[in-house]
Amino acid sequence: MPLVEVTLTEGRSPEQLRELMRRLHEAVRTSLDARPEGIRVIVREVPRTHWSAGGRTLAERDAAEGRADGGVTGGELTGDDAAGGRPATAV
Repeated sequence: MPLVEVTLTEGRSPEQLRELMRRLHEAVRTSLDARPEGIRVIVREVPRTHWSAGGRTLAERDAAEGRADGGVTGGELTGDDAAGGRPATAV
């Protein structure tokens, strides 16, 4: 039984999260030939005040960069940018 766990910062719509779960489910099903009923996807949302990189919370980084959107702007999901200290975000 495959289990996929994703941790994101808060700020995405229920529709975006559902689409992410759908796509992850489908990727696991097709790439591993897994039974659909056996696939589990867990999405955890973390406040930007509870996630730090480089000694500063993401909320502090947002404030320093003048970002009011909390780093989430909606749209397509993109991958992790570890070098920039940002988790996977919607752009």
